[in-house]
Amino acid sequence: MLDVLHARHEQVVQHDQGVLDPNSYVDVRKFHGGVGSLDVLRALRSSRQHQRPLSLNVQVPTGLCAADASMDEYFQCLTREIDLVGCHLSTQQRVEQFHLGGTTPEPMYLQKLMTHLRRRFNFLTHESGDYCVDVVLQQTSWATMGMLRDQGFNHVSIGVPDIDSGSGQSVASLQSPAPIHSLIDAARTFDYRSVSVDLGYGHAWQTPDSFTLKLTTLIELEPDRLRVFDYAQPPQRYAQFAQRQACSEHDKALMRRICFEQLLAAGYQHIGLGQFVRPDDDLAIAQERGRLRRNCQGFTRHGYCDHVGFGLGAISQLDAVYGQNTEVLGDYLEQLQRGQLATSRGWRGQDSDQLRQRVMERLACDLELDILALERRYGLNFQDYFPVAWRQLEAMSRAGLVELNERFISILPAGRAQVDSICQVFEQQVNGTGLTSNHEWVDHDASL
Repeated sequence: MLDVLHARHEQVVQHDQGVLDPNSYVDVRKFHGGVGSLDVLRALRSSRQHQRPLSLNVQVPTGLCAADASMDEYFQCLTREIDLVGCHLSTQQRVEQFHLGGTTPEPMYLQKLMTHLRRRFNFLTHESGDYCVDVVLQQTSWATMGMLRDQGFNHVSIGVPDIDSGSGQSVASLQSPAPIHSLIDAARTFDYRSVSVDLGYGHAWQTPDSFTLKLTTLIELEPDRLRVFDYAQPPQRYAQFAQRQACSEHDKALMRRICFEQLLAAGYQHIGLGQFVRPDDDLAIAQERGRLRRNCQGFTRHGYCDHVGFGLGAISQLDAVYGQNTEVLGDYLEQLQRGQLATSRGWRGQDSDQLRQRVMERLACDLELDILALERRYGLNFQDYFPVAWRQLEAMSRAGLVELNERFISILPAGRAQVDSICQVFEQQVNGTGLTSNHEWVDHDASL
């Protein structure tokens, strides 16, 4: 959950426990206040000049109340932000990907939001785009699913909280799978392209047995996709559970292993970042054809889009420029009411950063990397350019996780569960004499 309770100008502490922000698929460790609204505006104009396709994300934070002025005020500012950004882009730029995240707004707000977005942006027809919406199990009905489908959404991600936020009672065992089964049936009936369900692990009340029971129940419901996450650093909609007591590291690692074993045995494929998909899913087909990509919204079957984020804490990626809106509600509203973008920090990638990101993306998406092709394209010697990463890859090769030679890096079946850790060995910084690693690879499952 995004922070809507801080006072204006109050500093938001970033814990940065890993490479990825829990609310996105972006490395935010390098973000700083030196990148602001003007940088984003210049990047938007560059996007228009190059006519790059777009990926849009709109964040509607939980905690806003329709009974008071906060909801109206937020959507007024959200509309203003869409106008400020949209006037710097072209209506010829196709919106190939769209995500409405956080919480699903009420029908009145949703209709106004989608109408306004379509006035400003070129949404695709005939189901050509991937338009996804997050829904919360307890707050979503068949009527809601039909309304969202009518608004053009063709992918749905169902949030299943493991703790009742009101009573604090555990519902991890999914004693009654009927509600989620009903929503999955609704998605099938309304012809959504995919249904995704979230699966969290790592809380103190969870045991390997209770987790196995929950996982088995979800597998029986046959969603197209499952997203597995650690409650120590959860996605946005589960952030309110992050501070609760965690289970032991041994149990957490065991739950993760159970997850991989059971999902793979059930026919799902792991494509990285805790994302499991069925073999006939769009993402699995794109990976098989070498067309899978990764951006601020995770894995996608679309090519290289400029990503534009709207709302509290939203992140934009426009070519090599990253910008993030403030995560403080008061500051966000104040900036937009002044007619200014709410960008609070960001980062501008250098050539070396873009090279590393390309290496990580292709290795994650293709599960292999053509070293010779990369060397020819960039005019470098791979082992000399990535000496620390190469040493760690050699250790992984000895552990049977990767196949390594001068021409290719291939992730072996035993390494599929650690594809994210394997890619992260390239998270290194260039200094005056070469490269230094931010961290060393560790086999987290070695103790099991």
